[in-house]
Formats: sequence, structure tokens, C-alpha cells
Amino acid sequence: MNPYVGITDFMNFEQVKAMLAVFNQHKKIDSDRKLHVGVMMSFKTLHNLPTKWADAFPRKEEIRRIFSSDETYNCLHFVDYENRPDLWRTLVQAISFGGMRLDAVQLDMVWPEPSHISHGVHTSRKPVEIILQIGQKAFDAVDNNETFLINKLAEYEGVIDRVLLDRSMGKGIPLQPELLLPFARKIKWHFPEIGIGFAGGIGPTTVSLIEPLVKEFPDLSIDAQGKLRASGNALDPIDWPLAEDYLIEALKILS
Repeated sequence: MNPYVGITDFMNFEQVKAMLAVFNQHKKIDSDRKLHVGVMMSFKTLHNLPTKWADAFPRKEEIRRIFSSDETYNCLHFVDYENRPDLWRTLVQAISFGGMRLDAVQLDMVWPEPSHISHGVHTSRKPVEIILQIGQKAFDAVDNNETFLINKLAEYEGVIDRVLLDRSMGKGIPLQPELLLPFARKIKWHFPEIGIGFAGGIGPTTVSLIEPLVKEFPDLSIDAQGKLRASGNALDPIDWPLAEDYLIEALKILS
């Protein structure tokens, strides 16, 4: 399982090529870390329903082209915080738009039904990794309690491959290592096979926030989104010079 440095909100393959060139130039020799190419999709954009995110997310028909590289870790971020029924059917549809080079699906949801996840992946007949975002709402659902979270996560053993600890959920709120470390330690102890990622307000001037996490989890993954816009507005396009600076700074810290 390769650790990654993530950028979420790619809109076209030309952006991928530009960031991959920066990534390859600055990553350490012999590193197995990959560039995570994150593309957003929601239940509404999948089903052509009205949403304010219609212009902020790529058209579903364009996603497979964004995932054209074999060098990148191509991840479809699927958002549905309403946890609608028949998730497995939705997953099959979403995965189909990822194309042949889709590597992973991140579920930006609040504790979705594990059996639906496994059934959806099996039915799609596409071997993809599943990343479960544990966002603020998911933390709240287990009373922000480490033991309760571990008990809940046990339901997903053998179903998910990674977790992303993300209290910010794309809003640019800086991560707080001291709050996340106790949860990460418990997850690593109880589920050593699950990869651990972190997100939350990570950008070119704040990526140093991960340093206490790297000391304990050198193979951690990170993802950036909200802080890659000068405006701070998630509806605006990514500021790609900011994204380039973020990659360079992150790769100074990560092996």
C-alpha cells in the first residue's frame, strides 16, 4: 500500500500532468509515495440533480480522462452526508465513471453501511481500494471517544483499506495533531493493516502541522483541498501555484 500526497479537486488531465511533473521532481529518491489525484463527485452530480457544486465538480463523463495516468493514485471522492439507501447501487454507478485507471474511492459519508460498500465493490468487478473519511460528523456520532470509534471501525474490517482522519472536511480548518494522535494510535494498534491518512487545513504555509504525526507515522498519507485556494472558497477553482508550493513543502517533510 503506497502512501500518498493528495490534492483534491482536479478538473482536467492537464492539471494532473503539471502536478505530477512537480511531484516527480521533488519526491525523495526511492520513495514509494504517490501523487493522489482527487476528483469530487456527489450523489447529486452523479444523478444530474440541481446542486451548487455543479460547476465546482467535473462532469462525470470527464472523470475517466482525469484518471489517465498510471503513475498517480487516482481517487474518486464520493460525497453523500445524507446516507441515502441502496449505497451499493450508487457505488457501482460511481465506480463505472472512474474508468480503468481508478485506484480508490473515498467515501465522504457518516459511517455508511459496511455490507453495502463490499457489495458495491464486488458488483462493480473493479478492484479498488476504499478510503473511509472519518470527518467531524463521524467523530461526533461516536461521541469523540477513542474506544467507541474503534468499536465502530471494527464493523469495517476487511471492507475498507484506509481511513482519512479529517475534521475539516474541505473547509480549510487546520488539523490539530494533539487531537488526532490518540485516535491514530488506537487505529494502528487495533487495525495495523489499515492505512492512515490525515487532512484538515493543509496548504503550503500549514503543511508543517503534520510534523508531529510524521514522527509516529512516517508512512502516513495526507490530502489538501480548502487551503489550496487564495479565496478560501471551496466553490472557486484551485490556485495551482499554491498547489505546487504545497507539494514542494510536503515532500520536504515526507519520505
